[in-house]
Amino acid sequence: MSTANTLKKPQYLKEPEKDFFPRLRQIVNESVGKSEKNVYLETGIKVTFLFIAYFGLYTLILVKGNSLAWLFPCYILLAATTIMIFLNVVHDAAHNALFRSKFLNESAQYALELFGTNSYIWRIRHVRLHHAFPNIPTWDCDIEQSDLVKIFPDSKTFWYTKYQHIYLPILYFTYTLNWLFIRDFRDFFAKDRIVRKAVKIPTREFVKLFATKIFYVFYLVVIPILVLNIAWYWVLLAFLSMHIVASGMGLVALLSTHAGENAVWTYPDQEGKVDQTWAYHQMISTNDFAPDNALINFTYGCFNHHIAHHLFPSLSHAYYPQITRIIQKFASENNLPYRCFTAKEAITSHFKLLRNNAYVENIFEETM
Repeated sequence: MSTANTLKKPQYLKEPEKDFFPRLRQIVNESVGKSEKNVYLETGIKVTFLFIAYFGLYTLILVKGNSLAWLFPCYILLAATTIMIFLNVVHDAAHNALFRSKFLNESAQYALELFGTNSYIWRIRHVRLHHAFPNIPTWDCDIEQSDLVKIFPDSKTFWYTKYQHIYLPILYFTYTLNWLFIRDFRDFFAKDRIVRKAVKIPTREFVKLFATKIFYVFYLVVIPILVLNIAWYWVLLAFLSMHIVASGMGLVALLSTHAGENAVWTYPDQEGKVDQTWAYHQMISTNDFAPDNALINFTYGCFNHHIAHHLFPSLSHAYYPQITRIIQKFASENNLPYRCFTAKEAITSHFKLLRNNAYVENIFEETM
């Protein structure tokens, strides 16, 4: 596969007559403008509730954690609350869609530091790279390739690749631990990472990287071990169970929106040109899942309305169900691609992708 050193930054087709987005944007803006929904009040209440829940659960761990009947449920509920804060609060704030105030949006992103990760590097990955170049290998670092997994069609095939649909479901449950203890450090220190090529990371972020991870492990592992009158390994097991649940919940969203069996991977030419407009590329590289499921909408902050999010990231997720209905109608009337699945179909489709790619050789690579 080409790397960022040999590929120029992707450039989308700019032909107004082929771009449907101005018309769609006008319809959406008019609909949102007429809406009587007070999204800032709605999201403000939700943000307050989620942070009260997070700190309340942590307090319960310290107060009631001597009983395993309290310890494990509290850590597991903390996992669910963490994912909800990430998707409902941090995610919107990164797109300046949570509050009217830029300062409040920037402040809300620091919740990632509470979870031991780095908000600066995640924002670069998500906003500058993933949103700009979804499903463009190398540039979309939210869909990273490693030798353990073959997602992109031109990735290397190893002897063990044929088993990836068996071992990856297990490894996926370590996703948040990998993010916490491996991925952040690779983004900061591995010079071949595309995120390192995208920005010059400020020195303060290096300091914050280590400080927040130490703080995270201290308050979620060390303090409970010191405070509670139980064996240390129970706290560690509860901490690991929290990350297993958080990984599972997070990957339901991440795997369901871009990486299914019918995923479209776009490869720019040698000059970096993409033979699609930006908006059309968002449509073919993204899909929705379970948009009518009220529980998923609430839990995942309407992240499942993913096409609406990619086309209108600066709008509050509270508008996404309304926008999705507009997109569905507009796509049908204008013969545009629109993919939508149930949550089960979307997850199943990802594992079908893994299974299909497990047996597909890259005809351009040398024999291993």
